[in-house]
Amino acid sequence: MTISYDKFGLKEVINASGKMTILGVSKVSENVLAAQRFGGEHFFEMSELFIQTGAYLAKLLKVEDAQIVSSASAGIAQSVAAIIGQGSLYHAYHPYTDRIKKREIIVPKGHNVDYGTPVEVMVELGGGEVVEAGYANGCSAEQIEMMITDNTAALLYIKSHHTVQKSMLTVADAAAVAKKHQVPLIVDAAAEEDLYKYTQAGADLVIYSGAKAIEGPSSGLVIGTAKYIEWVRLQGKGIGRAMKIGKDNILGFTQALEDRLQNGSESGESMKQRLMPFIEELNKIEGLEAKTVQDGAGRDIYRASVKVQNKPATEVINALKVENPAIYTREYQANNGIIEFDIRAVNEEELGKIVTRLNEIM
Repeated sequence: MTISYDKFGLKEVINASGKMTILGVSKVSENVLAAQRFGGEHFFEMSELFIQTGAYLAKLLKVEDAQIVSSASAGIAQSVAAIIGQGSLYHAYHPYTDRIKKREIIVPKGHNVDYGTPVEVMVELGGGEVVEAGYANGCSAEQIEMMITDNTAALLYIKSHHTVQKSMLTVADAAAVAKKHQVPLIVDAAAEEDLYKYTQAGADLVIYSGAKAIEGPSSGLVIGTAKYIEWVRLQGKGIGRAMKIGKDNILGFTQALEDRLQNGSESGESMKQRLMPFIEELNKIEGLEAKTVQDGAGRDIYRASVKVQNKPATEVINALKVENPAIYTREYQANNGIIEFDIRAVNEEELGKIVTRLNEIM
């Protein structure tokens, strides 16, 4: 059987946007596909598959335990539910019961962002009640601490380029507050590259997307303290049932993470070298001014930043999408007349197609 874009009437996509859910996030390797195929062709005791793959990954990541979930968003909801329920089977069956009052999840105000869905939606799905600390332009450890009450279930820290970066407490700062008040700290590090940093900084549960930096299939990972991971696993009998992940993706993700630890990812220096001829060609196009910029959250990721001088950037962005292949870019600064191109998943031939299309548009 032949699978193609034409079979389903779809356009080809050049992903110069980054590891984005709306575009299918990442391409997976042959190793990962082989692991998925093994999973798809065999049966397993699923409870044991979760436990054993979790133990295997926990050893690699030097943490007490790990649980593979269907996505980072599911990881937020199930982690919140786990902390609120504290291992109660009654709670797993009745996640929104009035019997449990301790449901407040404290989040820095600048972290309550929309990343495709609002953070608070996932917290509330897990039965939590968002309590914002600080202000839109910053949050300190003291401002987190002053919001803690007898009904505080956990602190939640979102490590993401979507969040406010300036005047923000660190994960280690949040962990110190959590430890002082004996409440757990959950860190959502969905797109982050470092798989050790946040548990080492003192977080009790850390959540990653399997399909972003790790370049696995649709999946997520929660790592951390063994007791809390057991509680997360229990959510499979509750809200986690609607978020279950298949055996093929469990094994595909496990292989992807193992490969990632062994091989690493493209370095920022490599990205800068690949960007140089692309930037040079873009600067030959009248009405465009291109340069290399680093990721706004300080990650070792470099992109092409293109200032559109003689028409609205949104017009150019939309024109890039309408033809086949559809070219998707980073649109966060379009209101400032700037388009960014993330080249991590773009090859040399595709870079040439982007230059050709921009010449036509401009």
